[in-house]
Amino acid sequence: MGQPDASARLIDVELDETIGRSTPDVEHERAVAIFDLIEENSFRPVGDSGTGPYRLRLSLAEARLVFAVARENGDPVATHILSLTPFRRVVKDYFLICESYYEAIRSSTPSQIEAIDMGRRGLHNEGSQTLMDRLTGKIDVDFDTARRLFTLVCVLHWKG
Repeated sequence: MGQPDASARLIDVELDETIGRSTPDVEHERAVAIFDLIEENSFRPVGDSGTGPYRLRLSLAEARLVFAVARENGDPVATHILSLTPFRRVVKDYFLICESYYEAIRSSTPSQIEAIDMGRRGLHNEGSQTLMDRLTGKIDVDFDTARRLFTLVCVLHWKG
């Protein structure tokens, strides 16, 4: 195996004004999710003949998430629009189990906490796989990048 392609990556993720602002806690979670995503990712628009690294601008249009991909210099590469409908159930279930997890941390045994956390990770993996599937043929990402992007999708929904 060779070295990963250093140009097939994101160097910037921006949430545009359609995303809206939220509580300081939610804004912090969004910033952490973006930091983690930029820190380590594998990202390449399918069929892009140029080279990265890339900038990603996320916005909302109706019930859709818009991925606007640009080169490092800002030149547009591609825009992909994903319906958020396929994510509704898994995001809702993920939030419910996260609430249970945070409640369990305060009052449950380590084995109960571990069981809830396994369920939480399983739902996160399911959402990440759904995102990877929805990006197939549009943007190539590895599973870890899909996980970080799914975390960001979740915090876009989180009201705090």
